[in-house]
Amino acid sequence: MKLNPRVKKVLPEKDFQLSLTFSNGEKRVYNAKPLLQQGGVFAELKSETAFRSAHVRHGTVQWAGGQDLCPDSLYELSVPAARLLVVREKKSAYRIKPARKHRR
Repeated sequence: MKLNPRVKKVLPEKDFQLSLTFSNGEKRVYNAKPLLQQGGVFAELKSETAFRSAHVRHGTVQWAGGQDLCPDSLYELSVPAARLLVVREKKSAYRIKPARKHRR
C-alpha cells in the first residue's frame, strides 16, 4: 500500500483555505469550509484567528486547539494549486464589466 505524501509546509489563506506543500514537492490547496460547517471539534476554527494558528506537526496540519487532520485526507481532498490558479484566471478573464455611460 502506497502512502500519500506528508505535509511539509502550510499557509492559512483567506476564506478558510490552506495552501499546502507536500513532501513530494506538490503544492495543493485544501478548502476547509465544509469541515468547519460540520461543527464538533472543528467548530472553534470558524474564528479566523483560530484558523490562522495552523502549523505543520508530524507531517500533517494541526491547530493551536489541538485539532488536526489526516495527511491522506488533506492530500486527497485538496486540488493542485496550479489548477486552481488557472480557474481563477479564467473567472477573472470572463468577468463582465459594467457598460460606461456616455456623456453628452
